[in-house]
Amino acid sequence: MNFLHYVAIFFAGAFLCNCIPHLASGLRGEAFPTPFAKPRGVGDSSPMLNFLWGSANLLVGAILYTRSALAPGINLECGLFLAGFLIMGLYLSRHFGAVRRGKNQ
Repeated sequence: MNFLHYVAIFFAGAFLCNCIPHLASGLRGEAFPTPFAKPRGVGDSSPMLNFLWGSANLLVGAILYTRSALAPGINLECGLFLAGFLIMGLYLSRHFGAVRRGKNQ
């Protein structure tokens, strides 16, 4: 396996984690920050834009996941996938927690 294979697996986890809040917000009809909002990542985007952004993240994550031939089990690939998912999740929870606190003040 080459280095880019491992990078792709890591980012598959990150993209799949990132699709969750955007799809959930879009499907619930709620505004939520996206990279397209002003200010970027802080201002709210429409539910439709969140749904589309979440779908794009899902598509990219699914492509990276299926192209990487990830073998289930306790191995380096699964560890990298979970690391990408967890690191993105920790970052998003911290970032959006701060954004929400700032909006409630």
